[in-house]
Amino acid sequence: MVSSNYMDNNTNLPKKGVTWRSTNKLVKVMNNSFYDLPCPINLNAWWSFGSMLGLSLVIQLISGLLLSIHYTAHESMAFDSVVHIMRNVEKGWMLRNAHANGSSMFFICIYAHIGRGLYYGSYMDKTVWFFGVHLFLLTMAEAFLGYTLPWGQMSYWGATVITNMLSVIPVVGESMLRYVWGGWTVCNSTLKRFYTLHFLLPFVMVAFVFIHLFFLHEKGSNNPLGIDSSTMCVPFHPFYTVKDLFGYVCFMFFFMYLVCVDPELLGNHLNYWPANPMKTPIHV
Repeated sequence: MVSSNYMDNNTNLPKKGVTWRSTNKLVKVMNNSFYDLPCPINLNAWWSFGSMLGLSLVIQLISGLLLSIHYTAHESMAFDSVVHIMRNVEKGWMLRNAHANGSSMFFICIYAHIGRGLYYGSYMDKTVWFFGVHLFLLTMAEAFLGYTLPWGQMSYWGATVITNMLSVIPVVGESMLRYVWGGWTVCNSTLKRFYTLHFLLPFVMVAFVFIHLFFLHEKGSNNPLGIDSSTMCVPFHPFYTVKDLFGYVCFMFFFMYLVCVDPELLGNHLNYWPANPMKTPIHV
């Protein structure tokens, strides 16, 4: 027999099955969002691209922050500052290659993620899809802004061609174009504005990512069969953390191949020429 005094003195002990993850207020939020998150039992490998996008975003944020320490946003020094990063900064070549090829990997993953959503009908969750589409648009804007920063030939003429699309807007198009340029053509003011926006937009993207995940976890993920799977769920850990880790390994294998072995596979050799407003590339 257990004495009544012992029972009285231990009423505050956690019940069986209750862990610190579910009692700590701060950890509980993360626990319910990732560790013990109920997931459909039949998710396949295509669902791993969402977590790979998270990995890509982290890589881009860290490498971009470190590159910004050495980059100079000025039309007469931007190109040379990138050369300085590649040649003189300790492991600068790796940082620059990681950031440049990381953006390509980001788009590979996002196209697979969107394709999975279209094929399996994930777009039926309109709120999640809405914020996902806006994330895609922000990603395209961020990539365009970043592509102009090395201030090579393709950077300069890419900025010229894309920004000139504003001129087709009736009435206000020309005024908007001059405002974006900060002058009568793509110039130093344009580069500074693009650099500032390129630095700020990732923080907006992170906010959208959290909103995207919040609404996703509110209703739960879709599944390949497209049926209600609320009675056939398993916790995210360890069932899907293992799958995601395998996806990370595959991702990093291809990513490190691009960074260390063939960094120019997805690039353009014309961007190794400094920007020249008087000489348009032939294919442009």
